[in-house]
Amino acid sequence: MKLDKLIKWVLDKSKFNSLNDYSIFCEAYLSFIFDGLQAVIVSRNENHYRFFQYKDDGNYNVTRPINSNLFISLDEITTAKKSFINSLDNIRSIRNNIEQRQIINKFIYTCQQSIGATLDALPTGKSNFARKINGDLFERYIRLILIKIGVPAKSGTVKVPIIVDNKKLFDMSYQHDIIIERDNSTIAIGSVKTTSKDRIDKIFIDKFLFNKLTNMDTPHFAIFLNDVQRKGKENNYGINATFLTGHFKGYTIKLNPLDGVYYCDIRPNMLSDSILKDNIKTLDYLLVDHIWQF
Repeated sequence: MKLDKLIKWVLDKSKFNSLNDYSIFCEAYLSFIFDGLQAVIVSRNENHYRFFQYKDDGNYNVTRPINSNLFISLDEITTAKKSFINSLDNIRSIRNNIEQRQIINKFIYTCQQSIGATLDALPTGKSNFARKINGDLFERYIRLILIKIGVPAKSGTVKVPIIVDNKKLFDMSYQHDIIIERDNSTIAIGSVKTTSKDRIDKIFIDKFLFNKLTNMDTPHFAIFLNDVQRKGKENNYGINATFLTGHFKGYTIKLNPLDGVYYCDIRPNMLSDSILKDNIKTLDYLLVDHIWQF
């Protein structure tokens, strides 16, 4: 399949309504990059990141950073897909299966980065539009995964009644990426973003305001794909981390900790810093362990 057809495909969100839709697109993209790229560029500062450069059909654009430790190859994708679906079908029984848990993260990462990298072929003037499509499709993908494992996840608004002297004055409405309900009550709220850049403050504040207004302690969790971006110029590309460590730690300590923060592509400092590693995990932890606690 040619790049122009992949671009047309990814711009039509109606074609991504099931987990299989995401898998099929991913396989088509992996087949394209097998021999359809101008070049594969290695990051100068973190060598396991790669950048794909398109030919004239993609305006010679260079993609976002792709973590080669997570990005599944065309040769591996069929086996990985079977393992991924099997893991979701048996999610509560794979707690001690490290390999299957890793494949969950890798498969989600590969499918979503296939979408993002395809959108990187669009002209520069359409970058904001591309980010919106990418974010919307990631939110939908996560909701489909949660539904697959038996969690009744949806997006929408939650109404917060404002009560004074035992009298309801009005409702405030909050829009959320993931709402999990039981018996018509909201039991957990999730935020799904491709990156935490420019968004981390709002997620902490949303939890604080929601629980303050409702006089409850509703769990709030966040899911991010990664927190890296391309830096540098041609022949000298590297990656920058976009995670705001100080903001995250400050809000966690002084405002309120989130009830879970999850990444497919987790950064090294999230595994070494004592505060970060206690509060940030890879995405499999949400699906296998934590979501059932909510």
